[in-house]
Amino acid sequence: MKLTELIRELALTVQSADKGLDREVKGGYASDLLSDVMAHSKEGDIWVTIQGHPNVVAVATLRDLAGIILANGRQPDAETVQRAEEEGVPILCTPLPTYEIVGRLYRLGIHGQD
Repeated sequence: MKLTELIRELALTVQSADKGLDREVKGGYASDLLSDVMAHSKEGDIWVTIQGHPNVVAVATLRDLAGIILANGRQPDAETVQRAEEEGVPILCTPLPTYEIVGRLYRLGIHGQD
């Protein structure tokens, strides 16, 4: 499933890198611990977190993630948006809590990768 489809299905708002929205989402990962995401996420995952600081862009770039969803109504700060634009990392936002957005991703066929 492409990010554009997830945005439509889940009513996500795009905060950065709208040119990267044609990326294919291969799986999903949810964590707020950056070291955990670096150790266990997979290339092409959509990452669900509440962290909105610039380091999330670095982790997403390092792991070649499809994008980041900020849950719980969180918004990225201006520096994060700027870095995401520079690196081409889509940041999407939702008012839903992490548990709910992950469940909806799962129902859409976005599962954790083995």
